[in-house]
Amino acid sequence: MKIDDILSDIRNKFGSKVIKAEKKNEKRAYVDIYPKDIVLLTKYMFKELGLRFAIATAVDDFDAIEVLYHFAEDASGFVVSLRAIIKEKEDPHIDTITGVTRSAWWIEREMHELFGIHFDGNTDLRPLLLPDDWPTGVYPLRKNFIVPKRDSRKA
Repeated sequence: MKIDDILSDIRNKFGSKVIKAEKKNEKRAYVDIYPKDIVLLTKYMFKELGLRFAIATAVDDFDAIEVLYHFAEDASGFVVSLRAIIKEKEDPHIDTITGVTRSAWWIEREMHELFGIHFDGNTDLRPLLLPDDWPTGVYPLRKNFIVPKRDSRKA
């Protein structure tokens, strides 16, 4: 399957659930969706199209937090990313995709810890990377991040 076929197929199958679908080049495409539709589209990408879930990433875009789920088609080498834009930055929520692919578990933990994104349905969002004494509610990959003062006696 070619990247153009996948984009056309997604547009036809999901209609108004797709905000925008664009091909950047022959190896890269983005599909903007509503956060509420992430599980539905992930199932389609993973189970029906047979694309491999590669990784997920997040970006603080000042007005929103974008969560990008990257799916690879290994035979042809292209990547299609589902981009869910979470407008509620103060308390960002999106459903977990771990029910579709367990491989998302660790990266959702990372994004929860570094961006403060709540992955509803993920039963293990305990800290993974930051020190044990890291302050609750301080997310180092947010644009508004300020280095927290830490007790130097603990160092």
